[in-house]
Amino acid sequence: MEEPRRPFPWDAVMHAGLCLLRLPPKDFWALTPVEFSAMAGGLKGRGAGMERAELDALMRAFPDR
Repeated sequence: MEEPRRPFPWDAVMHAGLCLLRLPPKDFWALTPVEFSAMAGGLKGRGAGMERAELDALMRAFPDR
């Protein structure tokens, strides 16, 4: 079964572009979705995963009971 579509989050996008990034309205509305995503941090790579030694250390420090 298909998930229902959610409305586009215009309030969050406009807040990010106009308030947090402080873009002038004409510049905000001229951006493509990819440009906006890049400006808002959407193109950042995720950090590298945890190394096995780090996981082992956490498991020793916080064992399951």
